[in-house]
Amino acid sequence: MTTSARARSTPGSVRRGGCYRRGVPLSPRRGRAAVAAAAAVLALAAACTGPADTQRAQTAGPSASTSVGGPAPTGSGSAGAAPDLLRLAPPRHGSFLVRGTYPDEPSPCKRHRRPVLRARYPGTLLVRRASDGSLELTVVLPFERYLEGLAEVPPSWPMAALEAQAIAARSYALATTGWSGEQGERLERPICATSACQVYRGLPLEGAGEVRRWYRAVRRTRGLVLLFQGRPAETVYFSTSDGRTYGNDEVFGSAPLPYLRPVPERDDGASPLSHWRVRIPLADLARLLAAAGAWPADAPIADVRPSGGTVRILGGGSSRRIEVSDLRTAVNTWAPCLMPGRYPPGGLPSTIPSRWVRLRSAGGALVATGRGWGHGVGMVQWGAYGKALRRWSASQILAFYYGGLQPQRYPEPGLIRVRVASGLTSLRIVPSGSGARLDGDPAPAGPIRILGGEHLTVNVP
Repeated sequence: MTTSARARSTPGSVRRGGCYRRGVPLSPRRGRAAVAAAAAVLALAAACTGPADTQRAQTAGPSASTSVGGPAPTGSGSAGAAPDLLRLAPPRHGSFLVRGTYPDEPSPCKRHRRPVLRARYPGTLLVRRASDGSLELTVVLPFERYLEGLAEVPPSWPMAALEAQAIAARSYALATTGWSGEQGERLERPICATSACQVYRGLPLEGAGEVRRWYRAVRRTRGLVLLFQGRPAETVYFSTSDGRTYGNDEVFGSAPLPYLRPVPERDDGASPLSHWRVRIPLADLARLLAAAGAWPADAPIADVRPSGGTVRILGGGSSRRIEVSDLRTAVNTWAPCLMPGRYPPGGLPSTIPSRWVRLRSAGGALVATGRGWGHGVGMVQWGAYGKALRRWSASQILAFYYGGLQPQRYPEPGLIRVRVASGLTSLRIVPSGSGARLDGDPAPAGPIRILGGEHLTVNVP
């Protein structure tokens, strides 16, 4: 899923979903089992990466360390501070296996897990120490290899849907990084690796399997871009609709773009999020709203009365009116934390996955029914899947969602910068073979550990 570079935050807006775990086959063409698999896979989108906000790094303890470019350590090792930026170039045709850790902050969650980054990246790694001592990781790699590393739709989908996704992703990346076709060989403005931009996962950690079909779609569409007024169009997309798409001005509050106009959607019914229903007992709702500070602690809820965009909540001598968007945020934030295993239910990515929701009170519970998942602008990924099953071509799919725009040849940059993680406390990096270089010098064989804190410190074997 993407969000527009012209977008502004709106309360209750939903970011799209579409990241899947490589190595987990997803073929939603057949039966209920496939739909259940699709739901489980799509639910992983929210956990594709670690926290986006930078955090205070932990101070490194005693270790055998060396400063980059400094004198060789003596004895069992010596500690030294490296510059605030490190560059690791991979072996020829090689890659890096990366494991990163985030701060282990206190959490009220019953099953709190310290988030970890684990991925394999081609290209050059840039590790920067932020002002708060945390680590930021950026990958610089060939533009087409970046597209191959996207994890937006399952590679088992029909080829026309994959090609449409590849062209939309290529156009979006060029538009949001400001590429005009005249700026040289590399994009200096980085793109993020999360669903706020496009989900980038790098190389498969295990066997490539069906992902080769996605590689083929990227290769077959190489150089093809949707253009508006001679520049790459901002081709945002999302997972599943509520029966229509919306204009960018309706959702993002930006000036209306002629290629992001509302269209009806009748082909995304195979999505496990096409229609959904959630029942939340009032006792659970009271706990969740109290945790969010929206309801008195230990006060029961006797009734909920939805009306328009608000919900009136009654009980325990209290009465409060809450915006539906705020209720949804509270439930989605606290339900999986305080009641893991119960919420989200049925493989949904979140307890109330869409802002397209209707609420009612029934049998001592709040019942939420809704459709779709995502921000609602541009191409519907599951709609593209349905159209491909009806033998639409990639060009026909794209023209339907993007105001008649057709793929055209357009110069591509040689390299792109992808900001894959920030807020890390440490990194463990293993080259795939010999020949890697650390700040221009031959890198040691074996794992390289980089620590943040007051100084950027490199531990070598």
